[in-house]
Amino acid sequence: MGLRWMCVVWVCLMGAVADARAELNSLFMQAATAAPAARGPASLFGGANTGLFAPLPARVTPAAARPGLVPTGKTDVDQLLSLIAQAEAGAAGYDAVQHGARVRPPRRPTDMTLGEIYDWIEATPGQPHAIGRYQFIPATLRRVARVRGFGRDVQFTAGVQDVLALVLLEDAGLEAFQRGGLDRRVFMRNLAQIWAGLPLPNGRSYYHGYAGNAASMTWAAFEGGMAEIWGG
Repeated sequence: MGLRWMCVVWVCLMGAVADARAELNSLFMQAATAAPAARGPASLFGGANTGLFAPLPARVTPAAARPGLVPTGKTDVDQLLSLIAQAEAGAAGYDAVQHGARVRPPRRPTDMTLGEIYDWIEATPGQPHAIGRYQFIPATLRRVARVRGFGRDVQFTAGVQDVLALVLLEDAGLEAFQRGGLDRRVFMRNLAQIWAGLPLPNGRSYYHGYAGNAASMTWAAFEGGMAEIWGG
């Protein structure tokens, strides 16, 4: 009886072990095939997209802070912006306001936000509102600010003005010109169609006589400045 009883116990134990193994195997199979969200917390050193060392979520960087968008004063583009500013703003630079504005902004443009400039424009109809180093007119200012994602609370600083002006350079074909796909004179004409202070080869502004506009730079100075920046 004793031997038979021991055999019965042994068979029962073996059956329990088999059942336990089967249950464990089932659990591991579920874990391996479950959807990622159902697997529970990831390991500290988990895969590429989970765990403590996972990459941070992508951040939207303001345009003014993106590398290559803020002029340094030394690049070809910086020098081009300075050349344009000579024709548009003169010594007033970033705080320039169109001389025909009878009611001027309450503060220096660089001390104002875009919203405050918009409010000044709305409150003073019937006068010129070109403002800043690049003499942005109202419709253009709103458009380039929208392109760069700048809201009303963004201050109209020198850096912000440069970044906004880059939108206009892109409109003129800067990228194609830099890679050699656009003739220099065509690029210069495109620039003159954006900035009234720049001349055409005949020495006149593209907007000559319109709202009192006239070129404030000679063609020789414009061409010479471009040659100094890009050679030839």
